[in-house]
Amino acid sequence: MSNLDTVRPEHLEASNLFYRDPALYDNVQSDSDSARICRELINRHSPQARTLLDFGCGTGRDLKQLAQHFDCIGVDLQPGLVDYARRTRPELDVRVGDMRTVRLDRTADVLACLGNSLAYVHDNQDIQAVFRTFAAHSHTGTLLVLCCPVTPIERTGPQEARVETRLGTANVTISYEWDLRTQLNTMRRHWVFDSGDEARDVIRRRVLGPCELKLYATLSCFEVVEITNGSGVGRLVGPSAYIVARYGG
Repeated sequence: MSNLDTVRPEHLEASNLFYRDPALYDNVQSDSDSARICRELINRHSPQARTLLDFGCGTGRDLKQLAQHFDCIGVDLQPGLVDYARRTRPELDVRVGDMRTVRLDRTADVLACLGNSLAYVHDNQDIQAVFRTFAAHSHTGTLLVLCCPVTPIERTGPQEARVETRLGTANVTISYEWDLRTQLNTMRRHWVFDSGDEARDVIRRRVLGPCELKLYATLSCFEVVEITNGSGVGRLVGPSAYIVARYGG
């Protein structure tokens, strides 16, 4: 049975350092090219598009770039991220909403779901509910641009990295676990800042194979027109992919 309590804003905030500190999130992810890739895919498949809804918009970082080209609304489950987006990017229209249930009473030419937002929805019925939300905000020809993990990240041992952040430089130790039965990829991070401060987070993402994604899309009247790798071009190799689909009504 689907349980809407399985993804709650307080659970996500507690599990992820970036969600507890949105400014740090923006800082560390400042080189993200998701918005650029999304726009290139839109130009390739729907160059006439003028309106866009971003589900799982987070801090509004990508939305700000997309809003330079489209009339945009962003939706995110977490009030803390929405509040941060409104304070730092007041020109954006950002709203609190659960993409399994939200209804904005409008359609758009493009629906975007970037940054692995769908991967935080773990239950099959909840994933179907997300695609029903996509359909509810679509008209004939609406383009869906979705980015999510399609293969798990599996490492034999922890990886270490040196990361520059607004809080100072940190050593980050990252390890991954893969549960085939649930298709959940768990990432554990241990942050040790030069200041001596430490933080830990545990992030669980649902991995959906390309055929699964195509099935969910088809059941909601979307036709997949392209599946490409995480750079937006080239052969599908994982771990993430962009799925582009068109709504048929």
